[in-house]
Amino acid sequence: MAQDLHTQMLKGILQGCVLIILSRGEYYGYTLSQELEKYGFAEISKGTIYPLLMALEKKGLITSRLRSSPDGPPRKYYQVTSDGMVARHDFIQQWHQLSQHVTQLLAAEEGMSHDDQGKPAH
Repeated sequence: MAQDLHTQMLKGILQGCVLIILSRGEYYGYTLSQELEKYGFAEISKGTIYPLLMALEKKGLITSRLRSSPDGPPRKYYQVTSDGMVARHDFIQQWHQLSQHVTQLLAAEEGMSHDDQGKPAH
């Protein structure tokens, strides 16, 4: 169950994270996955990234274009659209609000589960 919860939470935030990264410049799928790994998203499979990119493109939040590659076939590069920048901004605002609420809840939980000397309550 813990893995299912982790997967669902990750799916919920991955779109916003991808929009943030793509707002910095053009990336193709592999370099995007490397950038996600740099921020701790190592468990994201290529089978997750490409369908997400297709969905974002279908929604008009990103666009793609083929560019030649010195290492083989052309690569599809992605970039954020103006609608994608709005969605990125909305995600950041919602994330800050949500993380603040969760932090408050966790702080209250920690306060209830410890006695005055910081020891776990029985």
